[in-house]
Amino acid sequence: MAGGKKRLVVGVTGATGIAYAARLLEMLKGSGVESHLVVSRAADITRTQETGMSADELRGLADVNHAPGNIAAPLASGSFRTIGMVIIPCSMKTLAEVATGMGESLVSRAADVTLKERRRLVLVTRETPLNLIHLRNMTAATEAGAIIFPPVPALYSAPKTIDDMISQTAGRVLDLFDIEVSGLRRWGEEIPAPGRQD
Repeated sequence: MAGGKKRLVVGVTGATGIAYAARLLEMLKGSGVESHLVVSRAADITRTQETGMSADELRGLADVNHAPGNIAAPLASGSFRTIGMVIIPCSMKTLAEVATGMGESLVSRAADVTLKERRRLVLVTRETPLNLIHLRNMTAATEAGAIIFPPVPALYSAPKTIDDMISQTAGRVLDLFDIEVSGLRRWGEEIPAPGRQD
């Protein structure tokens, strides 16, 4: 980004999958990209149910934190330059807000700003099975310029643990912003034989 630092907005909402957000923020450390984090109130509830992380520990992974109700935050303006935004995980409620242009929270307002400024918006949607409303909202968001990225495991990478699958997904999301991370196994690369170390 000419004349300034690269910034990525990371929204975390109440869908299951807070571990994806934590890993993505960890991967951003040392990447040269400044992370701006917004954690919704529902995400904090999910965090307590899914992880052993405290609110401070999650927020401590980001360079800058923003309150979810602060519509006056820099992220709410297109003049605040970023390389884009990822919502990880993205609840169906947040997807609906993005698809309809509802900017009631800082997460959905920042997403709307990202779209209007023609920046990259990636929605790591977490729900299954999907109903027709979900699918139509995904279509509307895609037509507006968003990328729908369900966290589908890349089994070709031969994951051995859930942590491996989470890392692969987070790394592939960062690929969409041209952010290089180490340790990401790509299609066609050699998979170590059983008992062999990477």
